[in-house]
Amino acid sequence: MDDVTTRLLGIAERLIDSAKRAGADACDVAVVQSAGRSASARLGAIESVDASESQDLSLRVFVGRRVASVSADIGPQLEPDRIAERAVAMAKVSPEDPYASLADPAFLSRGEEDLDLFDPTELTGEELAEAALAVEAAALDHPGITNSGGGSASAGAAGLVLVTSTGFSGARRRSSFGRSVSVIAGEGVNMQRDYDFDGRIHYADLEDAETIGRRAAERTVRRMNPKVLPTGRYEIVFDPRLSRGLVGSLVGAINGAAIARKTSFLKDRMGEQILPAALSVTDEPLLPRRPGSRPFDGEGVRGETLALVENGVLRNWTLDTATARELGLPATNGRASRSSSGVSPSSTNVLLTLGEITPKELIAEIGRGIYVTELIGHGTNLVTGDYSRGAAGYLIENGELTEPVSELTIAGHLAEMLIALRPANDGDERFSIVAPTLHVGAMTVAGR
Repeated sequence: MDDVTTRLLGIAERLIDSAKRAGADACDVAVVQSAGRSASARLGAIESVDASESQDLSLRVFVGRRVASVSADIGPQLEPDRIAERAVAMAKVSPEDPYASLADPAFLSRGEEDLDLFDPTELTGEELAEAALAVEAAALDHPGITNSGGGSASAGAAGLVLVTSTGFSGARRRSSFGRSVSVIAGEGVNMQRDYDFDGRIHYADLEDAETIGRRAAERTVRRMNPKVLPTGRYEIVFDPRLSRGLVGSLVGAINGAAIARKTSFLKDRMGEQILPAALSVTDEPLLPRRPGSRPFDGEGVRGETLALVENGVLRNWTLDTATARELGLPATNGRASRSSSGVSPSSTNVLLTLGEITPKELIAEIGRGIYVTELIGHGTNLVTGDYSRGAAGYLIENGELTEPVSELTIAGHLAEMLIALRPANDGDERFSIVAPTLHVGAMTVAGR
């Protein structure tokens, strides 16, 4: 544990003591931290090199069924007693909240679990600038590329220090490193844009700039001269980039907060089949070196493997303590996230069952359809399940990807898309949602 973390834990413990003396029945202190550097380049010139750092401290106190939170700057002027007195005074005049409370002490994490989530490698602004230039140069060097949307490189870390009056005290950090580039092919009205990127927890795992740049260029050039298809019903296959978004919509729809607010199309589907029987969705918070992992959640609870969907049947919502109480469920399942605005449920590493065939084999089974590589707009309605997005990609003819297509709109309903899923075997563990190439069934496509 470094000196900064030790200092923050000490500050949090002092605030806990002050809140108890001021009359709080229970309380916790959270410090949400973030720090990072980034550089961007365009057409061979550095556009910016930026650095940022933040530490947001929040004291949350409970007086009976009343709760209040106070934020404060961390510095030499911090006055624990004054902050605690203010928080308690606010709680006493707040309306009662029958659901808010700290997590049951029986569920709190009791040990430090090393998930290998932090890489101490420090990159200078100059090193990031060189990487941004390199990833863009690799893309611009590819035949057919005519312009650039820019290259970028970043390095950073995020963390949480949490202390509760029920005996939890802990800290966690996760590092991140990334490179990305966006380029353009063609001229005038016949231009296409695409991108590529990589993001990792450990710097040594990050793909080199040349690979990312080349891949972005190849994707962009391949999109040239798209056609517009006639309106009709087509079999739809999602590229993994889009599959992650679709599974993310499912996760959003089974978030306990959405269920409590009745803003999810799945609110009445617990115990029912929502995916094919061969598919499950699990949430795994304790996987080493994975972006969604955490040794404890935003309430200090140690999360365990959670079956969100098991053999196609919806089994669990993601819950924090307050949401569990509001839904009349026994307890949190360790999915609380913490931010400067408070506590809410969230997922960790979400894994969809992978298929047994390759993407090429999956596509080979489709006579006529569309392999979608880009979605446009925000036409996913989690309240009703209605789905309508602008789309582009490639025509599938006789099981083969042929010419590029664009200026399309695909429409359907999330419930129908989910129950029709057929996965390939190409899940990517770089992301907190691991989802492969997905056949989502037939959808209405509006074209010409």
